[in-house]
Amino acid sequence: MISGQKRWITNGAAADYLLLAVRTGESRHNGISMVVFPTDVKGYTVGRKLKKIGNVASDTAELFFDECRIPKRYIVGQENRGFYYIMENFQGERLATALLVNSFMDRSLELAIQYGKDREAFGQPVGSFQVWRHRFAEHRASVEAARWMAYRAADLMTRGKKADREVTMAKLVSTDLAQRVTYDCQQTFGGFGYTTEYPIGRIWRDMRLYTIGAGTSEVMKEILAKHEGF
Repeated sequence: MISGQKRWITNGAAADYLLLAVRTGESRHNGISMVVFPTDVKGYTVGRKLKKIGNVASDTAELFFDECRIPKRYIVGQENRGFYYIMENFQGERLATALLVNSFMDRSLELAIQYGKDREAFGQPVGSFQVWRHRFAEHRASVEAARWMAYRAADLMTRGKKADREVTMAKLVSTDLAQRVTYDCQQTFGGFGYTTEYPIGRIWRDMRLYTIGAGTSEVMKEILAKHEGF
């Protein structure tokens, strides 16, 4: 029997099935199991769709479970090993996040540089002012460094090597950098950057999620500190 609630569930309002982590034992880490949960089970309800700043193309839901019953055969993998499955999956999600964020930084710079060439102020293109030329040069170098951190982590994972440290670094560096890069790229557009007429506004809003999702930047720092023996 499953009772409780879950929040921040991506596409939760539209899902026919959930991959659900449930407590099946008393141990803190060894008492969680993964189950396939059909959303037509009696006692299951979607509470509401949470209103978000960005990433509005998919819903984020609050879910409720009131004495829901499913067969034991719906358990995925070994019983009580769910916590470890979640932690393993997080590594893939964090690496995917780093790669995704890098692609959006590339796109943000492309948009801002092109706008900087087209838009004129005081008789010259906005992008030709030294403050922007140097800013874009710095960002290009930083994004390239972040990309190779992600590639290094991907290479280790592909070869079956342990990559917890490298994935965590890639996620931390890429998502924090994205806040600065998209901010400056939006700033290049001036007032238009604060409208919905250009895609840079959406990118800026959406990128804000990624220092939070799949483990916050603060959690990433805690993980890295543990790798250093603190």
